[in-house]
Amino acid sequence: MKYVVVQRGDELSQQLTARFHTLAAGCGMTESEEEPDTIVTIGGDGTMLHAFHRFRRHLQHASFVGVHTGHLGFFADWMPGEIETLVQLMAAPSEGSKLRLVEYPLVEVEMTGKDGQSDTFLALNEFTVKGIDSTLVAQLNINDELFEMFRGDGICISTPCGSTAYNKSLGGALLHPSLESIQIAEISSINNRVYRTLGSSMILPKHHHCDIYPKSQGKLLLSVDYNHSQREDIVSLRCQVSPEKVRFARYRPFPFWSRVREAFIGHDVQ
Repeated sequence: MKYVVVQRGDELSQQLTARFHTLAAGCGMTESEEEPDTIVTIGGDGTMLHAFHRFRRHLQHASFVGVHTGHLGFFADWMPGEIETLVQLMAAPSEGSKLRLVEYPLVEVEMTGKDGQSDTFLALNEFTVKGIDSTLVAQLNINDELFEMFRGDGICISTPCGSTAYNKSLGGALLHPSLESIQIAEISSINNRVYRTLGSSMILPKHHHCDIYPKSQGKLLLSVDYNHSQREDIVSLRCQVSPEKVRFARYRPFPFWSRVREAFIGHDVQ
């Protein structure tokens, strides 16, 4: 078993990382940044996002597992006091553990500039486009047909994993991460007799796509998870479910809806 640890940098995460390395070495596991089988994150959901983009090229063969050292997150299955158990299960998954690799969809964004060059990005949580100098005005096509002319602060395209993040604050639906889909949510849209939008989030299945054609002048703020960039040469943005997926190593059940309940409602449900 080859592994690598990505940690948040606070004192507790550093201590747990040192403990993990000691336990892993004692179980015959090897640390490897070049060819990890498992990418372990110790921190919060932000730590998982950083690990995802850092090891983007390993998605085909590596899986992720998280230990959370802050507020309850959606990507972390393990508590700080369970490090020993996790290492034992990782080191000998065939001896009684019920290792299950689950695959979740990603958002693929193809960005085309005025020079005709295209770049492709993947997001684990969401991709957003916003106006900087003024409100965003953009034509939105669904499957190559005009759907609406948007005007407002911006547009958020989220994965099912990201449906509990920024998308939720925009009034979007919560989706189980096993659903191969993307969700389009408006950010403070303006509706009048000139600009009329749907006003609610939309969910597109796999093999569907949406194209965003910015019409407003000035700079745009593009965000792929935590990565932000300013551009003023964007011609189009195509968003769809990526053919690539992210894999998580599950050594025990941790139902998604239980996470939702604990994060937003609490344990004491009457």
